[in-house]
Amino acid sequence: MAIDPVSAARAYQQAAGATGAGGIEAGDSVDFGNILQDALRQATQSTQGAEAQALNVAAGRGDIVDVVTAIAAAETQLQTVIAVRDQVISAYQEILRMPI
Repeated sequence: MAIDPVSAARAYQQAAGATGAGGIEAGDSVDFGNILQDALRQATQSTQGAEAQALNVAAGRGDIVDVVTAIAAAETQLQTVIAVRDQVISAYQEILRMPI
């Protein structure tokens, strides 16, 4: 499943909006590293939740639909983080190619 740059930008925008209670005020700075770490942390938590639900189904205490939904959500979050990472690397490489 390919993630287009527009979806990655929207996810980044949502993550940036979720970092502050009232949004970003004029003069506030956004630390991209912290936003990326938060996105990775959320993806990890989502994956762990999906694993826990899968174990519940294996033990006979859960519903398979919940597991499939959780796995799909975790996969989407991870693909979004990877797409943002790829765009950052691409931008960095483009900057390195610029003449001084």
